[in-house]
Amino acid sequence: MARSKARVYTCCVLVMLCVVAIIVCVITVLARHKCPDDTFSTAAVAADSATCSKIARDMLQKGGSAVDGAIAALLCTSVINPQSMGIGGGSIFTVMDSSGKVKIINSRETVPGKFKPDLLETCPKTFQMISGSSWIGVPGEIRGYEQAHKLYGKLPWASLFQPTIKLAREGFPIPVIQARYIPHINTNNTEPLRKLFSDKNGNLLKAGDIVKFEKLADTLETIANEGADAFYNGKIAEDLIRDIQEAGGTLTAQDLASYKATVTDAYEITLGEYQMYFPPPPAGGIILSLILNIMKEYNLTPATLEQKEEKTLAYHRIVEAFKFANVLKKHIRDPAFSSEEIAKKFTEDSFAKHIRSLISSNGTHDPQYYNITPYLDSMGTTHVSVLAKDGSAVSVTSTINHIFGSKVFSPRTGVIFNNELSDFCGRADKIFTGEQPPSSMAPAVLKSPSRTLVIGSTGGSMITTGMASALMNHLWFGKSLKEAIAAPVFFVNAMNSVKFEVHFDQEVIKALNALGHKQYDDKIFYNVVNAVEKKDGCICAVSDARKMGEAAGY
Repeated sequence: MARSKARVYTCCVLVMLCVVAIIVCVITVLARHKCPDDTFSTAAVAADSATCSKIARDMLQKGGSAVDGAIAALLCTSVINPQSMGIGGGSIFTVMDSSGKVKIINSRETVPGKFKPDLLETCPKTFQMISGSSWIGVPGEIRGYEQAHKLYGKLPWASLFQPTIKLAREGFPIPVIQARYIPHINTNNTEPLRKLFSDKNGNLLKAGDIVKFEKLADTLETIANEGADAFYNGKIAEDLIRDIQEAGGTLTAQDLASYKATVTDAYEITLGEYQMYFPPPPAGGIILSLILNIMKEYNLTPATLEQKEEKTLAYHRIVEAFKFANVLKKHIRDPAFSSEEIAKKFTEDSFAKHIRSLISSNGTHDPQYYNITPYLDSMGTTHVSVLAKDGSAVSVTSTINHIFGSKVFSPRTGVIFNNELSDFCGRADKIFTGEQPPSSMAPAVLKSPSRTLVIGSTGGSMITTGMASALMNHLWFGKSLKEAIAAPVFFVNAMNSVKFEVHFDQEVIKALNALGHKQYDDKIFYNVVNAVEKKDGCICAVSDARKMGEAAGY
């Protein structure tokens, strides 16, 4: 009898466990189905193109980490948008692991051992594309991938390269965005690069034409099979240096062999319920943090945009914050060559409070009031935001600086070199071997008890203002992530003048002009923001339509 009762109890327990399991499964399924059609339930990637977002998503689906997905997306972007980035450049990763710990992996380019002593004296006085071998910094991109993969990778190193090797070797139709910039190649001393993007008759390729990067495919295959050392010490390194020196450059084998990526802690600030993590100098995170720290005390809400006076005042204050933030650009230097204590102070609430006290509500001021030193605005770069199944995240920005970088192409390796040393123009009187140039790149991760937001931008000097605008639109003005990124933006240049993107509110523009803000016309905006956000169990991923990007997830 006792045995029978035991069996009955056991059966009851098993039935109850089955019922509980079924309920859990049903709840899980329902939870997944409650996410809107344009969101994802597990993981997502926002890169510059649909092709690269999908390649990264596939890595995540195979069990890859957020870093695996990011590296695969960046490699893909090096052929889909080679005008923006590539393995001849450098990158900065902001990585949050599944436990919430954040690290910065910095593989930005460095000043070579030998450089022209009068290099900074040849800087142009106004913005222009700067090309030529004398501006090439030591490429750090592959060392950055190596360090990130060593710390956070799950998939085999070689597997991250295979999709891009296939694209590069077999060829693909030139996307509209890449085609838009190919005419920039048509300048003096760019014959090797021009040949890469020309047909058999010598005409530059157009959108839809098939392009192949076969030498780059060989280089990537060697790195995939032999590791990052192949780029910095092996035959590839020899070929790179030979091509650079034949183009008149100063990089040496020792420059490549001695390059190291760095791993540091992130800087952070508090924004309401969020902690925002971002890279220290020479990245531009301190500029972004100052803007947001200034504006967070003005209590911006959706209602702010409903009344003309409140709306005008809000945008006036944002323009003023942008002007004061411009001052910081001359303080962004490599911490190994300058005081980091000064840079750290710019992230403090007390400094933002001081700046707020200088912002007038009824007008603007002369340039001297902001103590602005003119500098050269820059452009370019790419950004990838990734959020993986385990909650880990990567925000990474990569660049070769200007369009097609230095325009120096290595025929032996298929690598396009950066012109990163031009970032010192207007911001430094002297440079040092091993120093990293200042940058506007500010890949960020925002974390609250219930939300994660991975965000970053491209567009040189427009990076920090573009990110600040998107974050204010989303966090404070109540716009959806997609609306926040799509909203027209404005930019304050080094001369303290404001340019507005097409479709920006004309009433606000007139009101700002009445307050004394100077406006300049330039219809070209390089600002692009890519972001991924997890909220209420659903993941929204947005690749900026300005670069015809498209996110992917599952």
